[in-house]
Amino acid sequence: MEVDKMDENDWKYHGEGNKSLVVSHLSRVLRLLKYPAEDSENPPQTPEQAFRQLQNIVDFCSNVMSRLLGEEFIHSGEVVKLPLEFVRQLSIKVQHHRPVWRCDKVMDIYSGCALCLPNLTSPLLHQPTHTPPLCIEIKPKCGFLPSSKLVSKEVKTKVCRFCMHQHYKVANGKWKRRSLYCPLDLFSGNRQRMHFAIRHLIEEPQNNFKIFKGGQCIYSSKEGSDDSPDLNSLLHHLRPYVMHGNNRINSHMTGKAVLNDFIQVLVNALLSSRGGDAGVVTDRRGEGRSACEASLFNKERIRHGQHLPDISVLSRILQTQMLDTLDIEGLYPLYRRVEQHLQEYPKESLPGDAVHQYCVAMTAKDCSIMVSLVPCTEEEEEDDEGPPAFSHSVSILDLDPKPFDSIPRQLRLDQKIVSFYTKTGGSVPKASSLPVPGIFMAAEREDCTLVFHPV
Repeated sequence: MEVDKMDENDWKYHGEGNKSLVVSHLSRVLRLLKYPAEDSENPPQTPEQAFRQLQNIVDFCSNVMSRLLGEEFIHSGEVVKLPLEFVRQLSIKVQHHRPVWRCDKVMDIYSGCALCLPNLTSPLLHQPTHTPPLCIEIKPKCGFLPSSKLVSKEVKTKVCRFCMHQHYKVANGKWKRRSLYCPLDLFSGNRQRMHFAIRHLIEEPQNNFKIFKGGQCIYSSKEGSDDSPDLNSLLHHLRPYVMHGNNRINSHMTGKAVLNDFIQVLVNALLSSRGGDAGVVTDRRGEGRSACEASLFNKERIRHGQHLPDISVLSRILQTQMLDTLDIEGLYPLYRRVEQHLQEYPKESLPGDAVHQYCVAMTAKDCSIMVSLVPCTEEEEEDDEGPPAFSHSVSILDLDPKPFDSIPRQLRLDQKIVSFYTKTGGSVPKASSLPVPGIFMAAEREDCTLVFHPV
């Protein structure tokens, strides 16, 4: 990347998280640090410290996470130094694209440091059909229930953290409606449960599900918004992909059939292995811990013994998440001991393998999956009856190391979530207890046919 020839007008706002802002141009994205707006005149760290912070992310991805998750899924990127004038002009350009609730932090315009990564929403896949690729971003969250004897509340061994957290978020106004997605369904390896989970991600995406077409986001949720996602618009975008090939080009497909085929293609990509024969992961969860009591999936339909292929992306993520063997409740006393040790011996390196493991597991619990899909040509398709064929690539992103000093905050949040859930009995205000009714009904109504019989 020729940094001396960069023009801020070539780059566009792509998105942002709590700690960084992302801009994109063609096949590249730049990730720039953020800090509180009150520090805008006095940056909280020097350019050298900013460079080191970004380099630590690269090193953590390439030396730790790629070994656990598989280097074929990871893009570590590289730290680049940008002209300060370019960064300042870029900050001005993207400001009006930023969500208002994100503007309590400002972009770092003093260090000139950024992390350069491939733009996974515009993959360089072979595109024989000239159709822009579809890219689906999923933030799956934690896919298992804790079994540590140090867990103090039994409900944590029965209801997953995501489902409990939904009640807390709705009550605090972060989201208007509760998502019925349950991570344990997605991580189950059971196709019916995975289909059920993805359907609910589509129904209420929140910040766990986005769809990009040719690099443009076409389906997502806005935090705090009353507006529900536009399913009709999504169907309009998906239909040409699903209709392509399989002798469907001149046939009619209902909205429900389009969604079902799309979900099936996505499930296939998530279960696919990256070379070699797919085995099965050693199931450390146990029969009783593979289902969440808050999931609406019919418990009678759950078949035990179905697991993820061990070299699928979901299996790799799940195994890394399960490095957290103590839960935050069991981990916190160890953290206090390590913290005391560092106060007494500040020049020593950080001890405590369990604490290290927990921090790595937390990164895996908060990562995202990007699935890129490009339709195959009719010559490449083999099955005329099944869903359309796609070539696909799968990547894992959002793999920043979790700071050691965030553990006390994580414990407090865990206690608030569990306390709220147990006090309310898992209920939320009726107006916000379920997603907007009928978001899938528009698609399903198309299946209704009125037939007149002669009398």
